[in-house]
Amino acid sequence: MGQDHSHDPVAGANVRMLGGALALTATFLVVEVVGGLYFNSLALLSDAGHMLTDVAALAIALLAIRLGAKPPDERRTFGYRRVEILAAVFNALMLFAIAIYIFVEAIDRFRDPQPVQSWGMMAVAAVGLVVNLIAMRMLAAGKDASFNVKGAYLEVWADMIGSVGVVAGAVLIRFTGWTWIDPVVAVLIGLWVLPRTWVLLRGTVNVLLEGVPDGIDLSEVRGMVKGVPGIVKLPQLRLWSISNGLNCATVRAVALPGSDIGALQRNIAGLLHDRFDIADATIQIDLAVRA
Repeated sequence: MGQDHSHDPVAGANVRMLGGALALTATFLVVEVVGGLYFNSLALLSDAGHMLTDVAALAIALLAIRLGAKPPDERRTFGYRRVEILAAVFNALMLFAIAIYIFVEAIDRFRDPQPVQSWGMMAVAAVGLVVNLIAMRMLAAGKDASFNVKGAYLEVWADMIGSVGVVAGAVLIRFTGWTWIDPVVAVLIGLWVLPRTWVLLRGTVNVLLEGVPDGIDLSEVRGMVKGVPGIVKLPQLRLWSISNGLNCATVRAVALPGSDIGALQRNIAGLLHDRFDIADATIQIDLAVRA
């Protein structure tokens, strides 16, 4: 856990690919917002909100790698891993605010349709599609070696779907003149983003509340510890996570009189690590009193 990542070639490669993808998507985010305002396209502004999730995901992944390399200190004995969670909460709340704005604006446009410059809308969305494809290519090499990079890759992949929707909407507006398609596409993109945003917020709040990490069944862990030969009682078992991928546990168990406490601790710690990816476990073993 105190591993120094400063000379880790994988971490260094991830920083470079994330930095490049972040610069590319952040630049286009500005272009898409300006284009949405200039061409009066709510769909472009909605897609820009989705692009913002890409920028945030890339920035959070990059921040996590950089801050994760900082060792614990006298004030933060777990290091700086939870910065990733705080940033993700801010990101989720911001996305909810953007979605509410898009929905309110879409209702107004259904009531009072406005002209949309479809060619400009199509051109900006097409460039966005190319940017997403380039970013995906940049991240593809590291997505199987890093959970951070994989998460960012999936964000960019999802945004590519939004860009396809905007291009399709622009084509329909161009050849049919139905300007109501623009707010429809905007709402569809918002509906695509919101469920993923809710999942993100729910997961981060669970971490902040020190809940059982996602993907771990508390009863299964309890059964595994109780099943270790020599363990007769399990008065306390607590599971939580510091950040995504850093799961912790405290275990207080009672063993048969005369048991090898050190061996039991090593056995339980190994099982927690291998079966549940719990890397940080504090295990206390008490010996039962002889009758």
